[in-house]
Amino acid sequence: MKRQRFAAGLLAALTLVGFAHVPAGAAAPVKKKGVAPLRVLVTNDDGVEGEGIDVLVEALLNEPKLKITVVAPAENQSGASDKTSPGPLVATETTLLSGYEATAVQGFPADSVLYALDELGLKPHVVLSGINWGQNLGAGVPESGTIGAARTAVRRGIPALAISQGLGEPPDYATGADQAIKWLREHRKALAKARGRGATTAAEFNVPTCINGAVRGVLEDLPISTGRSAVGENDVHCDSTLTDPADDIEAFNNGFVTLNHVPAG
Repeated sequence: MKRQRFAAGLLAALTLVGFAHVPAGAAAPVKKKGVAPLRVLVTNDDGVEGEGIDVLVEALLNEPKLKITVVAPAENQSGASDKTSPGPLVATETTLLSGYEATAVQGFPADSVLYALDELGLKPHVVLSGINWGQNLGAGVPESGTIGAARTAVRRGIPALAISQGLGEPPDYATGADQAIKWLREHRKALAKARGRGATTAAEFNVPTCINGAVRGVLEDLPISTGRSAVGENDVHCDSTLTDPADDIEAFNNGFVTLNHVPAG
């Protein structure tokens, strides 16, 4: 009689804490495994004190299941392309403007990516570089440290996205971050499946800062202009009606976001 009362009490207790009673001969319910976080390495060429990288990280923090690590140059390294430093790299722990933890590397944007991979042992699914202050279009693409960091990741097979925000006062970093988040959501499943391997080109966004109107959409893989983009905010016309721009600069100056894919070499 005591054994029967004990068994009945145990069953009641298990039911209270959420265990369902499984009839004899029935299969136990299978627990689904949780989705593993997507590992995101964030870097830039404006340095850890840049506003753009902070806006990007704040936007990423609103996305579910991301593991975000920031490793960026200690100082502004705009125009550094994919240069690397000879000898050992020195890095210190710091924070972004908002207080998010970051590692500051004394070196170029490419150095920051290599330090993250080789010294910190990170294994990101994707590298996000930016948000850069100023567009990187046309003949300026090879010189960009923002793109150089992304290309460095791709040389290791890691998918990468560079994000550059068009000049304006103030630069519309929020729109650049929105484009980056949309890209990440669209590619998240493929990025998780690739596990940080297999990339051959870096994706590169240029997002206008619109004074009149709003960005008109995204145009992908337009020809890269051989010229240089205008740098004044008054050169961008987001209220334009042009529908068939000839190249990346014309598209950008007429209010379009440009998305190109840059070879790693």
